[in-house]
Amino acid sequence: MKIIAFAGSNNTKSINKKLATYAASLFDNGEAEILDLNDFQMPLFGVDLEAEVGHLPKAENFLAKIGEADILIVSMAENNGNCSVAFKNVFDWASRIKVKVFQDKPMLLMATSTGARGGASVLEIAQTMFPRYGGNIKATFSLPNFNANFDVESGKITSIDFNEALQTQINLFNDL
Repeated sequence: MKIIAFAGSNNTKSINKKLATYAASLFDNGEAEILDLNDFQMPLFGVDLEAEVGHLPKAENFLAKIGEADILIVSMAENNGNCSVAFKNVFDWASRIKVKVFQDKPMLLMATSTGARGGASVLEIAQTMFPRYGGNIKATFSLPNFNANFDVESGKITSIDFNEALQTQINLFNDL
């Protein structure tokens, strides 16, 4: 089973990437590939630029990676109550090539933040938006207070309750 995981962030120290990487490690019989949005940096999307340059190879590469997946793990970074510009830009370029960006792949949708809401605002936005773009959301998970509930050195959730909650969501993928 091929798992493609990524964070909706271009931060080189992304806590959402750490969470997505950890979640991917919890799947039995899964081969995980962790994508970095920095590998898909493109000019700011605009219809005028698109008319001038057409489809960008990095957007096509992003879609190809999604196409390889049996399961997607996406952990959204929250910037001012919304998704990051880095994610939105990759998404915008990719959606002009293939509207169903997420290609109906079963998805674990997550978010974390250093605050008590754990990226709840961006998670809600993604839950509403992604299904229109081929997001087959099978499970969701939010980790609040990242610094108190995740050990960066070990790369693991330290809270037993949150760890069990994440594993419960991952178990929903057992029948795939």
